Amino acid sequence: MKSAILERECKKFEEALKLIEEGIRAFPSFEKFYMMGGQISKDDLNDTERARNFFQRGLRACPKSIVLWILTSELEERTNVVKARSIFDLSRLKNPQSPMLWVHAVRLERRAGNETLAFSLMAKALQECPNSGLLRAEAIKIAARPEKKARCADAIKRCPDDPLIITAVACLFATERKYEKARKWLERAVALNADLGDSWAHYLAFEYAFGTVESQERIIKRCIKAEPKHGELWCKVAKNMANRKMKTDEILILVARGIEFKSK
Repeated sequence: MKSAILERECKKFEEALKLIEEGIRAFPSFEKFYMMGGQISKDDLNDTERARNFFQRGLRACPKSIVLWILTSELEERTNVVKARSIFDLSRLKNPQSPMLWVHAVRLERRAGNETLAFSLMAKALQECPNSGLLRAEAIKIAARPEKKARCADAIKRCPDDPLIITAVACLFATERKYEKARKWLERAVALNADLGDSWAHYLAFEYAFGTVESQERIIKRCIKAEPKHGELWCKVAKNMANRKMKTDEILILVARGIEFKSK
């Protein structure tokens, strides 16, 4: 795996794929080989068919891999939303009660402009996974403004100590210009799980929008000390090949710059 990564960093993509194929022959149930093979094919070689082949082989060998299902759907979404949707339908049959699959299915429909279907899927998702902080936080984000407070109340009742929900509530306070409350809830989010990079990034984004240089620097220093490794937004940046050598503060700033706070 490390050898393939090194070849990819050196832009020797075919050599990297040869190593990945060797890895698959030796360890056919190791999902990361298929992921990396598909990503090199798609992102570096712009070879959709080759990427599709890696992902499909991966799903046959690792049908419980949530990430492989998501990558496969995202690949098909480029040209065929209906096919991308059907992949998520099948993925949930094989992996019931998976909040991540539900969230990505909802996002797919929203990107396609199918808001009604997106909200219908979210309702079904919450029935199947009522205690998922991920789903509850997403429900807050996509809710119409008059419904956000009710969504927040439901989420806090179900998952009072979930940092994703606490962060989503903080964001709502920020849009309502309740900045001290927002800061208090963001502080609570990073205290609940200092390893969650997304909470740190939202905290810094908030301070970029409404704080001072001093408050921004404090968050950056605390995040460096915490060394977070997880979070959807965090990992998307940290695991990007172009960012592999970035330090914690650099990743934090890059993620935070992609988060926008708007006051009503």
